[in-house]
Amino acid sequence: MMVGARDEREQLRDAVERLSVQYPTLSAATIADVVQELHDRFSGARIREFVPLFVERHARTALAELSVDYDSMALPSR
Repeated sequence: MMVGARDEREQLRDAVERLSVQYPTLSAATIADVVQELHDRFSGARIREFVPLFVERHARTALAELSVDYDSMALPSR
């Protein structure tokens, strides 16, 4: 089954929503930027069917690293 460009964009929007829930300390804009950057890396892929899945998996890894960096910069509680 071939994935259309519109369907791919919808899947990426859904991925941003899922990742926003999973990484609430990161802004939706940051998450969307990471997803877009990773999606751009797959621009030359001839078979598009699994691109949204690959993007979400790579984004999860990248966001986990960003989240750890962000958490380590947070001010300690008083």
